[in-house]
Amino acid sequence: MKINVEERVEHARELFRQGYNCAQAVFVTYSDVVSLDPQMAATITGPLGAGMGRLREVCGTVSGMSLIAGFLSPCADPSDRKAKGKTYALVQRFAEAFRAENGSIVCRELLGLACRKEDPMPAERTAEYYRKRPCVELVACAARIVGEYLQQRDETPESAPVAQ
Repeated sequence: MKINVEERVEHARELFRQGYNCAQAVFVTYSDVVSLDPQMAATITGPLGAGMGRLREVCGTVSGMSLIAGFLSPCADPSDRKAKGKTYALVQRFAEAFRAENGSIVCRELLGLACRKEDPMPAERTAEYYRKRPCVELVACAARIVGEYLQQRDETPESAPVAQ
């Protein structure tokens, strides 16, 4: 499958602007790649936004990438340590690429928040919200990381490393 990275990045941004959370925007953008209906993809990732249910822990974009990694490098057999290692290596690759670009993978650090947890009610998406929050660009960053990985994998499947 040929991936147009910039189209995917813009699609992820648009999903976030439509009201999807950060994890949903990234995961739904690649739902076709992982053979999931977009509604199911949004349902699976719904709880992961805002650093997992507004706990402000691991950024939802990183959680979305991690779920994609699980489909790209599955480890369904609990006794298959090698498969688990490949999955974890891809998760780490995605997370490290995100950290290298943004300085952290933790939601509250990315947003400059002191709190560990917020009221569970999501903030209203206003013009001020988008002005104050880097989330649209964090979504774009994660979508780009996944897209570039897929592009590299598709161009050189035998030599595209899973881990670095």
